[in-house]
Amino acid sequence: MKMIKKRKFSSYTGVRNIVFSEVSIGIVANTVLLLFHILTFLLKHRPKPLDLTISQLALIHLVMLGTMGFIAPDTFGFEDWWSDLMCKLVFYVNRLMRALSLCTTCLLSVLQAIMLSPRNSCLAIFKHKSTHYYPCCLGFLWVFNMLLNTRFLVSIGATPNVTSHSLMFVTESCSQWPISYLFRYMFFSLANVQDVSFIGLMALSSGYMVSLLSRYKRLLQHLHSTNLSPKSSPEDRATRTILVLMGFFTFMYFLDCVIFSVSGILWKNDPIHLCVHMIVDNGYAAICPFVLMSNERRMMRCLISRWKR
Repeated sequence: MKMIKKRKFSSYTGVRNIVFSEVSIGIVANTVLLLFHILTFLLKHRPKPLDLTISQLALIHLVMLGTMGFIAPDTFGFEDWWSDLMCKLVFYVNRLMRALSLCTTCLLSVLQAIMLSPRNSCLAIFKHKSTHYYPCCLGFLWVFNMLLNTRFLVSIGATPNVTSHSLMFVTESCSQWPISYLFRYMFFSLANVQDVSFIGLMALSSGYMVSLLSRYKRLLQHLHSTNLSPKSSPEDRATRTILVLMGFFTFMYFLDCVIFSVSGILWKNDPIHLCVHMIVDNGYAAICPFVLMSNERRMMRCLISRWKR
């Protein structure tokens, strides 16, 4: 049974190489972004919540892609030595990081909307309090998602030597055991409520930032003549970067949902589907650091000067 899976995956060398390249590039990019912000923290006495959120997002994506560095080789049949504990820990950490990626991206959008809001807005009161609320909010998200993803500690395990129709193939070494309908429905409902809530918050904060940017643009058109083109402020550039990030995340999230839904009806764990699903799953984590680094002009100047040397 396992030899058949290995032969199936061995024929998709091109897509398999794309998965490994995406994971490798994402790990390098997130490491560079995280090290840059660590260096910034060492030079600053009081880092801003926005910088802490970006650092956490880079760390989350780094760990998530790192676990994919274990999952992908085992999926393609290069490894077949995992223990039951190894299966549980790797998949638990991977799914936990995916959930925290959504939460942190939403938090980044909300924080930027608060920082961009004018003094007379209702969000202005949170500007000075964000440093106090941020650790509490962050701790709650971590604890909630750690509890929510405990289902993978129960349902994932090493594939036994005996065949069973109740097992679902995950990788060469790991399989998913069925859990009771009550727990499956409860975890599924909580995960969906969290996803819908955070995507809704991202949509609201993104719409709010778009309206503020358009208002600032009209104001600048009144203050400056049409012949002058004033440079955008760092806040405007950061807001545009985060809006691009929100749009890309939403697109990849819904694309992942569509692929996951179609796979259950048509593809039935087809190897090419699993490869495409991995590419889409890790697309945001691999592209996100490049989008964030594009707004860091100091970092870009440093990288360009190093490259020229």
